[in-house]
Amino acid sequence: MKRIVVLGAGESGVGSAILAQKQGFDVFVSDMSPIKEKYVAELNQYNIAWEQGQHTEELILNADEVIKSPGIPEKAPIIKKLREKGINIISEIEFAGRYSKSKMICITGSNGKTTTTTLVHYIFKEAGLDASLAGNIGFSLARQVAIDPHDYYIIELSSFQLDGMYDFKADIAILLNITPDHLDRYDYKFQNYVDSKMRILQNMTENDTFIYWNEDPVVTKELEKYDIKAKMMPFSIQTIENMAAFLENEKLVINLKNNYIDMDINKLALKGQHNIYNSMAAGIAAGVEGIKKDTIRKAFSDFSGVEHRLEPVAKVRSVLFINDSKATNVNSCWYALQCMQTPVVLILGGKDKGNDYTEIEDLVKEKVKAIVCLGVDNTKLHAFFDGKVENIADAGSMEEAVNKCFAFADKGDTVLLSPCCASFDLFKSYEDRGQQFKECVKRL
Repeated sequence: MKRIVVLGAGESGVGSAILAQKQGFDVFVSDMSPIKEKYVAELNQYNIAWEQGQHTEELILNADEVIKSPGIPEKAPIIKKLREKGINIISEIEFAGRYSKSKMICITGSNGKTTTTTLVHYIFKEAGLDASLAGNIGFSLARQVAIDPHDYYIIELSSFQLDGMYDFKADIAILLNITPDHLDRYDYKFQNYVDSKMRILQNMTENDTFIYWNEDPVVTKELEKYDIKAKMMPFSIQTIENMAAFLENEKLVINLKNNYIDMDINKLALKGQHNIYNSMAAGIAAGVEGIKKDTIRKAFSDFSGVEHRLEPVAKVRSVLFINDSKATNVNSCWYALQCMQTPVVLILGGKDKGNDYTEIEDLVKEKVKAIVCLGVDNTKLHAFFDGKVENIADAGSMEEAVNKCFAFADKGDTVLLSPCCASFDLFKSYEDRGQQFKECVKRL
């Protein structure tokens, strides 16, 4: 009997273990951290052997294949030992793909993934299709393939998930953009991260569709290196010719062979230039699947967006508070600042992943009147931003940060939480950080 070892017992790992068990493998789950109670209960329910707080080598290094959770880096000692032994290490998505004939619509990019993925899913559901979210959001793909299969999976893919994918194939792949992120996991080499993102093209055939942003200089340069068999569907707000989606006279146009859709951009529920791109990508994917133009238009005007992504929280004494906690890299913050029409008090900080703040420097000088640095170590932020804004202060908790921002803000200003950094120095996750922000605002 083939032995499958699953490293990491979060949603992805437990889903993989359930699927491996259903496929008749000998399964063992190992997590260096404590496993959440709900996952312990599930592993026990399926009679799957597990351990927590350690990696017992004799139970792991005898695996025929290992499914690694995306959060475990290559430099982890157990991964190095598995590599030395030549044991195959794959991601949950790769494993799940082996046991499903459903259509896979896969979305990646440094920014906009979650919004685009949820928008595609929303359009497909509105069209009455049996579609489910997977990957970075929703239940794991492996779990769904095992116990709750669907016709379509709309999958948000991170670079870490793509790294462990080899034979998996997307039916529709969307590549939104590539800007520096997670460089701490890629030896601080941008090209390594770029190569990881481009893996979304693997194994695509002439029956598949590749949707990408035509103005991204990194993407367009990389595409020259690949022999792409899939149908190419670029989108743009600057070019019209040969584009599957473009902007013309304040209208978003999706122009496919047998599906032409146009819509006034002011009627889009999602505001901001970056959301025009996200809508174009989602609209092309829906059009390719033959979803009717009226359904797509209605979905575009009804979709309410994603929590923690440019989410208006409240107005307190004419000061608007916006939760953009999902902005865990500099480029995300750039998009957020670009949307701002009023003076901004900006909350930055957290676990720095090798950030280069020059990208937002001009927007900060133009729009930001004060910065509150919320992190355990703010030296890098001070080194870059001191003297570039009128006021800069430190905060050690979300409550302190919100109070300081409110003191800096005048009527008509916007307080924006768009931290550029991961949340793990002070918070459990970006969701936890966003939730605390919202609660602190409500207490003002």
